[in-house]
Amino acid sequence: MQFSAPLKSNSKKIMLLGSGELGKEVVIEAQRLGLEVIAVDRYQNAPAHHVAHRSYVVNMQDKDALLEIIYREKPDFILPEIEAISIDALFAAEDKGYNVIPNANAVSKTMNRKNIRTFAAEVLGLKTGPYEFVTTEEDLKEATKRMGYPCVIKPVMSSSGHGQSICKGEEEVSASWEMAKEARGDASELIVEAFIDFDYEITLLTARNGKETVFCEPIGHEQRDGDYVFSWQPMQMSEVAKKKAQDMAKTVTDGLGGRGIFGVEMFVKDDEVYFSEVSPRPHDTGMVTLITQSQSEFALHLRAVLGLPLGFTFYGSGASAAFKSDRHNFAPVIDVDDSLFSDNSFVRVFSKPEAHKGRRLAVALVYDEVESALEQSRELITKIQDY
Repeated sequence: MQFSAPLKSNSKKIMLLGSGELGKEVVIEAQRLGLEVIAVDRYQNAPAHHVAHRSYVVNMQDKDALLEIIYREKPDFILPEIEAISIDALFAAEDKGYNVIPNANAVSKTMNRKNIRTFAAEVLGLKTGPYEFVTTEEDLKEATKRMGYPCVIKPVMSSSGHGQSICKGEEEVSASWEMAKEARGDASELIVEAFIDFDYEITLLTARNGKETVFCEPIGHEQRDGDYVFSWQPMQMSEVAKKKAQDMAKTVTDGLGGRGIFGVEMFVKDDEVYFSEVSPRPHDTGMVTLITQSQSEFALHLRAVLGLPLGFTFYGSGASAAFKSDRHNFAPVIDVDDSLFSDNSFVRVFSKPEAHKGRRLAVALVYDEVESALEQSRELITKIQDY
């Protein structure tokens, strides 16, 4: 790799490891706070590359390549924004005194479903549904029988629903096994989860700055093939369930430690709350906060990292809808209907350099009562095209 010399700056410097659409919003907020930003990703012209001071393209799972950039740039804070990353590089950087957000151990635990599930259930004692881990197709067949059908099958390391499936019967086990190989990460081990008959699922954005912990209003979301499609805020839930969710989120984020925002995912049945997963970074379902809060999840993330106060105003309810491409194309052009821009709605285009079927390219945001906002957002994404 050949690099030009970094610019000299007296500003605090953050390095973003992963530069997608969520990272892009983090960079924008960082620029507003006068931070110097370096965005790193595996492909050129990633969304955050367009707004960072400098950018690098590197194999994100190459320990030595990542460390070379870290040691060269000497960032004050390293913000991992994706799961597919060399955890060894993060531990090595932390050992050298670099500040990994929230910390390398938390990133390591949460990037692997086995690690975070056993930590949450067996160390912290959080309520979860039944689960097993398997490494062979034969073990998978036996585990699905014990879990019962339908059951959920996921690679222990993946993201955005890649490799995830719902197995509805013994005849679908082989197909689920093959689908798991599509994971963005390690598909050598799978988690088999009993299907919880939940009423709804939520993301509870939880921010820690080292002095206080704050919670955003719970976010409801709809997924397809394990990936977010629609989200809305707030998700209506009983005060009992909401308090249980906040207690659970605080327990798991206290257990992981560090500063920043965490997206804690949970299932809710009546007043019972079940832990699912946690991401130590802004969450895709949290894009709705771009229109519902005075400080979006991205602004809260940066304020938490810097140890700044975390107060914010919840403006009111709203919804987000992800626009996904239905084709493969290089340098896709996004055609947005004028109706997406109104007194209570707008669209954010991610500017990804390549489209493929199912890839998120934009998000529509609507500020209104939840049911109306969801209806409008569903309609608006039909008025976006890529070509």
